[in-house]
Amino acid sequence: MNKKIILPLVAVIILLAAGVAYLGLDLSKQKKANQEMQELAILDKKEMENEYEQFARQYSEMKTQINNDSIVAQLTQEQLRTQELLEELKRVKASDAREIARLKKELATVRAVLRTYVLEIDSLNRLNQNLTAENNRVKGQYAEATRQIEGLSNEKESLSQKVAIAAQLDATGITMTAKKKNGKPAKKIKDCKSFQVDFTVARNVTASNGLRTFYVRITTPNGTTLGGGGSFQYENRTLECTMKKAVEYSGEAITLSTYRQVTEYLEAGTYTVSIFADGNMIGSRTFAFN
Repeated sequence: MNKKIILPLVAVIILLAAGVAYLGLDLSKQKKANQEMQELAILDKKEMENEYEQFARQYSEMKTQINNDSIVAQLTQEQLRTQELLEELKRVKASDAREIARLKKELATVRAVLRTYVLEIDSLNRLNQNLTAENNRVKGQYAEATRQIEGLSNEKESLSQKVAIAAQLDATGITMTAKKKNGKPAKKIKDCKSFQVDFTVARNVTASNGLRTFYVRITTPNGTTLGGGGSFQYENRTLECTMKKAVEYSGEAITLSTYRQVTEYLEAGTYTVSIFADGNMIGSRTFAFN
């Protein structure tokens, strides 16, 4: 065969073989990244299921600690609603980001309602404690008063555990802005030179005051994490974060802004922003960039 034909043909075959090898390697990396992202989604879904189950049990326990028929009826209604949301969550696939996000918002609502009832029942129990103590003091029944105090101490310990659950923080109003070099919003992700993530930590009077560190984790469309912000513990794992911010939290609502310079190549698609604090995921939202 003529060399003029053989040499180009060999070159084409070599290029095709190299292209197939490169695509195979890239597909393997993509598969691994997708698997890691799926594992995190499954962990997040399992944590939500555990919280829904725990909240349903809390409603059941609270009904045994109060003799107010109206409040018991309200607790029963909220318990049924929590169980219905749990069943919905169990039927949803971990990969269904839209439904998971909806049920996560519902979970935040359930937590807020539970917190309200915990405080209300705690207030009623405190009032009952005062009335009981006064009655025992008037009657001079010291032994009976001692028994009541011991019983109420057990209830207080149980309520303290519920308050700890209600004290978990919530991140709301999460926004993510891609910015150009001049600080203006970038219309195309390829023009992005920095990210700005803003969110509000909701008011929570049951949470303890003091220094809090909030971790922001941005996951790219291919499942990798934009690092550079250090690491933190979550679900017995060490996760990398994109940004973090430490502030004094007083229990009142506070709005925070975090920033990160971009040096990596960014592709168009859906980016996920997750906010963590005190070992919990307190908020998450997805953003699409062209």
